[in-house]
Amino acid sequence: MYEHQTYEAILARMLARVPVTIDKREGSLIYDALAPAAAELAQSYAELEVNNNLSFADTASGEFLTRRVAEFGIKRKVATKAWRRGGFLDSNSALLNIPLGSRYSIGGLNYTTIEQISTGVYVLECETAGTAGNQQFGDLLPIAYVNGLAKAELTEVLVPGEDEETDEALLSRYYETVNEPAFGGNMADYRQKINAINGVGGSKVFPTWAGGGTVKCTIIAADWTKPSPELVNEVQSTMDPEENQGMGLGQAPIGHTVTITGVDKVTVNVETTLTLAPGVTPGQVQSDVEAVLDAYLLEQRKAWAAQTQIIVRTAQIDARMLTIQGVEDVIGTKLNGMEANLVLDEEEIPILGTVVINE
Repeated sequence: MYEHQTYEAILARMLARVPVTIDKREGSLIYDALAPAAAELAQSYAELEVNNNLSFADTASGEFLTRRVAEFGIKRKVATKAWRRGGFLDSNSALLNIPLGSRYSIGGLNYTTIEQISTGVYVLECETAGTAGNQQFGDLLPIAYVNGLAKAELTEVLVPGEDEETDEALLSRYYETVNEPAFGGNMADYRQKINAINGVGGSKVFPTWAGGGTVKCTIIAADWTKPSPELVNEVQSTMDPEENQGMGLGQAPIGHTVTITGVDKVTVNVETTLTLAPGVTPGQVQSDVEAVLDAYLLEQRKAWAAQTQIIVRTAQIDARMLTIQGVEDVIGTKLNGMEANLVLDEEEIPILGTVVINE
């Protein structure tokens, strides 16, 4: 809007208002008097442009985007803490009950026991919010002495921790809310309510899947993997508790019988033949190939909720392998033994399995 209000343009307009009988050349008294004012005005116009952009959702960022979408009842998702499964054993390798609230450390992160699942098996909450709490696996070290404890292990991710919602994700959710109004148990209503639950990365809604009044909702975890049974149960209880389905005791409307399921994972085994640069061996590019394939399948999982079904394409895989240094050509790529695209069902997501490289 104010891109034409430059220092040069403003100064030229100011000098044009000065009578021609006065010396207006650079270095003259009037020029030196007007130049600083023109610079300040140009800076003011630049700041006006920034402020103008911050007042609209499509160009706002940070705090200003948060405040803009809040006018429509949308709140930026804050970082959440991961819930993990932990196992505890005594010196005889028998399961051991430990105190709730006891704290354990791994990889610079601390976890606190918050709930007992069964004998020697507990839910641990990461003390650090965000996706960092999803990453570590293995032996835990007690921060304080725990009587009888010989081994503690951090295992499954029950509810993934999430980082604070990005501007891009918040803007996308804002457009979805505005353009697809949620009302009375329509599909948009289910998607928005389910996606707002901690640990859920996305969802698909299948209305009348088992007759009138039935709704099936399939979810993917926030770390873009198959959700744990605990997360599925939490979403089920939030939307429509199983013991009183259809009674309106959850967020689903009265008369709607809701079934929550998790996505199914399909292992994608890849076999390919590479032409490598002189002196390069398959072992040298193995990890790079696995990394680009894993990144491609992660992109597909992130887009799962917006797609009817995922198609893992050999052309995409070949193109990504060709970006690896040392790879000159790719032929004969097979997915699960077939030289063809892998078409998944609408409730399935791809997970990378074995990668075999031939020369």
